[in-house]
Amino acid sequence: MPLSEYEQRVLEQMERQLTSDDPRLANTLTQRGRRPFGRYVIAGVGAAVGLLLLVLGAAGSQPVLGVVGFIVMFAAVAFAFADPRHSGRRSGPRGVVQEDGAVRPAKKRRPGLMSRFEERWERRRGDGGR
Repeated sequence: MPLSEYEQRVLEQMERQLTSDDPRLANTLTQRGRRPFGRYVIAGVGAAVGLLLLVLGAAGSQPVLGVVGFIVMFAAVAFAFADPRHSGRRSGPRGVVQEDGAVRPAKKRRPGLMSRFEERWERRRGDGGR
């Protein structure tokens, strides 16, 4: 059953209010990214192998094998829940949603600490060492 015109207007008004109140949340809600299923399969297999190594290490009185199994199991679970890093992706908001629904790119971030140090160093060298 489609929404009535009144309901559509109220829904659009709520969307505009959300984007003006919390644009970061609005960006998060409009993104359609999902974690790939293969990531969970790899993590599940890694956790199973790690558990197997842990049990074999405990049963065979080989603590090194047990520690390696625990590390493999921990790494697999961390891999499953870690944020996947794509080459073109950066962390943080990609932009700000405006009232009309358009996304304006986010402002550029300030350079990192080391970049600022390097810039200061170059300025000092250019000013005659002051």
